[in-house]
Amino acid sequence: MNAPLPAADTLRAALAALLDGLPPKAAVQAVERLIVNYRGRTPTDAPVLRDRSDVVAYAAYRMPATFGAVCSALEAFAAAVPGWVPSSHVDVGGGTGAATWAVNATWAGGRPVTVLDWAEPALALGREIAAANPELKAAEWQRSRIGSALTIESTDLITVSYVLGELTDADRAAVVDAAATAAQAVVIIEPGTPDGYTRVIEARDRLIAAGFHIAAPCPHSAACPIVPGEDWCHFSARVSRSSLHRQIKGGSLAYEDEKFSYVAATRFPPTPAPSRVVRKPQIRKGQVLLDLCEGIDDTVGPALARTTVTKRHGLLYKAARDADWGDAWPPAEHA
Repeated sequence: MNAPLPAADTLRAALAALLDGLPPKAAVQAVERLIVNYRGRTPTDAPVLRDRSDVVAYAAYRMPATFGAVCSALEAFAAAVPGWVPSSHVDVGGGTGAATWAVNATWAGGRPVTVLDWAEPALALGREIAAANPELKAAEWQRSRIGSALTIESTDLITVSYVLGELTDADRAAVVDAAATAAQAVVIIEPGTPDGYTRVIEARDRLIAAGFHIAAPCPHSAACPIVPGEDWCHFSARVSRSSLHRQIKGGSLAYEDEKFSYVAATRFPPTPAPSRVVRKPQIRKGQVLLDLCEGIDDTVGPALARTTVTKRHGLLYKAARDADWGDAWPPAEHA
């Protein structure tokens, strides 16, 4: 018997099969229109995805990147809650289910899953794609208005990925509050732009006010040390480009880097990283420069700082050369 494919490969194969029945020109036109909505700043009171052609184009173009970003966020979150496995999951505004696939890739095994979205075509396609993953076949796909009227049944984990930017200020607050009321853990992911980061910080503040502890990426639950307007916290996930990506962007590289901002918070005490690498490490001759967001000790509050690791640090220097943007620092074996 052949071993099951990793979730990323299974998802990629399912998405490739979708495009077989969609004329390339129609896919390209749908994606170009959706990109305008995706990058826009105008909240909407109607689903952005209108019909199956829209949804197929969106899924083929955006699902791999969303899946990659959510997987990266969940990997950091899982490291901060060792031994914890969600027994149930609700994906708010989940559309075609990228975050649902990412949760399953992070914590294997079946669990009750509910995907809520206001676009019926997205839910229908998400259900169709999920049929390729035996552990997602029992997921429930429910049409729901994502906004002030949202109610969520109690669950272990709620994900809200690439949703808040589509909502009004009031609806954003209501969705975060509903998630905080229903879940033991909440993970929110937004595009890695200044605006996306602002939405994440607003959600982070609401979660802390609701009694949550920050598990990742921050090594603390205090105020973010970044000065508003001067910088923003974001990370990057490398994603393989599909043929549709190459048609739209005309790029020659086989990959692209998806920038994202996120916050993961829990009602129970997590074990956050001592510090987090918040920029791509700079490797120079005999030394590595790491930009870190550092936690709180007895004398100093949270801060951004640069540390230099040299060959004199021995094994820690090797670890620094292997460190990546978004990693915890120092690694567990050196903490």
